[in-house]
Amino acid sequence: MKALKRAESAGAARSVRAVRTGGGLSFRVDVRASVVLVVLAAVAAGAGIVLIGSGDYTMTPGEVVSTLFGHGTFQQEFIVTDLRLPRVLVGLLVGASLGIGGAVFQAISRNPLGSPDVLGFGQGATVGALTVIVLFQGGAAAVAGGAVAGGLVTGIAVYLLAWKRGVHGYQLVLVGIGAAAMLTAAAQYLITKANLVDATRAVVWMTGSLDGRDWAQVWPLLAVCGLLVPLVLGHGRALRMMEMGDDAAYALGVRVERTRFVLMVCSVFLVAVATAAAGPITFVSLSAPQLARRLTRSPGPNLLAAAFMGAALLLVADWIALDAFGDRQLPVGIVTGVLGGCYLLWLLVTERKAGRI
Repeated sequence: MKALKRAESAGAARSVRAVRTGGGLSFRVDVRASVVLVVLAAVAAGAGIVLIGSGDYTMTPGEVVSTLFGHGTFQQEFIVTDLRLPRVLVGLLVGASLGIGGAVFQAISRNPLGSPDVLGFGQGATVGALTVIVLFQGGAAAVAGGAVAGGLVTGIAVYLLAWKRGVHGYQLVLVGIGAAAMLTAAAQYLITKANLVDATRAVVWMTGSLDGRDWAQVWPLLAVCGLLVPLVLGHGRALRMMEMGDDAAYALGVRVERTRFVLMVCSVFLVAVATAAAGPITFVSLSAPQLARRLTRSPGPNLLAAAFMGAALLLVADWIALDAFGDRQLPVGIVTGVLGGCYLLWLLVTERKAGRI
């Protein structure tokens, strides 16, 4: 791990440039990280345009862009604005939320496996949603509320159970793995108690999908991301110091427990709201921060790069699910599960060879 951090620091030092303004001010710019952000934003935008043009009524990228700027026909504007654009926006926001949530938890636990998928927060949101579906036959809004409540309750429980004169990385991961196992069993139990209609509805929701998403899912996601993402980014410097260890962060003036608690609450809420909007989409929060860090070669949590990577990954996976299997459209959760599972196996083998696990 120390060798990896030294290599990242050396790479970051080579790519950092000092920029001076006319007023005598200067600031540092990480050229490689900036280029990666631009590329990821372009990939996400390109995948979104392709997705909007895909379906029974196909449109070229040029027609999609022209319609987005208000120059399409009435039929094109209806298809783009009312039917397909909300799906893409939900995908962007869900992917960014999962990516930044995963980056925070991996930085807090100082463990590449410390993502919401492993720590049980996604499973908690699933149990909350299934409780509403199976026991109360609630509608879409009630299911979303149940998912958010389940994720938040799981986050609080894991935090309290992992507390021992503070929350430490391995304690958090171990408690989270145990919570995930119990919550998975609880979700399966709820399905066995449901009638056929509710069980079918529950299984469809658990798959994770962007199908049928409309503006009713976009606005709550946008509000939550607009409030919490800047708050998380504002704690990015403190989070980077915490990766060096609690003692070093304390010495540098960071209020470690307060910062950790705020970041965990924000990240759990982001993951829970993303799960409420699209169902439990697996492995994005695990793989996006790691891929972003490998591309930027910068030390620290790389929060913004992880958010961009999560958005790009989810839209590309949704495009694969929509077009790669002919007439049979798959839920995006299946594609992210397959790709993420392969990435997890590769990560485990790599970490084992490096002697870090």
